[in-house]
Amino acid sequence: MNESGKIEYQDKKESKVAFSSNCVRLSGFELIFALLVVSVLFCLVPGLWQRIEKFEPVPDFRLSYKQSNDYWLYSRYSRWAISKYETLIIGDSVVWGHYVSRDNTLSHHLNRIAGRERFANLGVDGIHPVALAGLLKFYGKDISDRKIILHYNPLWMSHPKQDLQTTKEFRFNHPKLAPQFITKIPCYKDSYSKRFSIITERLVPFLSWTNHLKIAYFENMDIPTWTLQHPYENPAGAVALEIPDMLKDEYDEPVSWIDKGTTQKDFPWVELDTSLQWKFFRQSVELLEKRGNEVFVLVGPFNEHMLKGDSVEIYGEIKSKIEIWLKQNNIAHYIAPALPSELYADASHPLDKGYAMLAKQLFENDSFISGILNSSAD
Repeated sequence: MNESGKIEYQDKKESKVAFSSNCVRLSGFELIFALLVVSVLFCLVPGLWQRIEKFEPVPDFRLSYKQSNDYWLYSRYSRWAISKYETLIIGDSVVWGHYVSRDNTLSHHLNRIAGRERFANLGVDGIHPVALAGLLKFYGKDISDRKIILHYNPLWMSHPKQDLQTTKEFRFNHPKLAPQFITKIPCYKDSYSKRFSIITERLVPFLSWTNHLKIAYFENMDIPTWTLQHPYENPAGAVALEIPDMLKDEYDEPVSWIDKGTTQKDFPWVELDTSLQWKFFRQSVELLEKRGNEVFVLVGPFNEHMLKGDSVEIYGEIKSKIEIWLKQNNIAHYIAPALPSELYADASHPLDKGYAMLAKQLFENDSFISGILNSSAD
């Protein structure tokens, strides 16, 4: 205020605030530099983590059921297996060994007969051919120039729902590995935003690595949710730098389907020509061969003792058509005959003696010997 009582105002230019209330404002050059640093870390952290986190698979190792959705870990395990084993066995829970300990799986009995550690168990419990095709395409890129035993479980064609052909939405296993846009899965109804996030995770290793951390150390929860469940624990302390459950071996109780009282069923089989699961299994074969692998296909052994009615004849026709396709494409294979009834836990999973018998049958099969055992190793 001046002597005459009038208020004087500061010049607007002098009172103008040069910056906003932010504590730090980066220049254009500084912003570019910061983005470069973050991008480098974004790319390098997953690789560096493999040097920090302890991962030492024991003989007959298989990913635990809890780790079946950890695709980053599967990718790491497949690279490790390639460096140690001549032959990789790839497939669903039949290969994984749902009702047996890891020292009673198919890979174990094949190694026992071979007299050395030659076969690695790359089965994933709960996976199906549609998801397996995605797993190999996006997370099994290092599986090349190897011998492969690729298992096909006919169970996935035993019902339209198993074949993912029903139009009503239901939650099937491994939706992150299914096609998101190009090939339509009738029962898959996730939002477009979720589908885009799934594709982004496939393309950015950093995101699949963060998913690995959630599964391995935070009970498959994000950190805010985990802290609510564990309010007195430090999230950093939960990261033990050693993958949990490496030595645990969990599996379902090994009881035969007969002792369970399971009855025979008339399965509503899906036609081979219209089957989504069979279509994606063929894609897996083609992808593995394109990467220079020698592929041997094992079909079954399905529990034919459980079939009744027309499903017996229909399954026989399906097996014949599968064999025709394999022969036409010059793919070494073995269509496994049914094991004794008491050696099954359900429609497709053998018990321990069933795996031992199947391994013996494979070693007596000419295609197996010529395609897997006698071919030169890399």
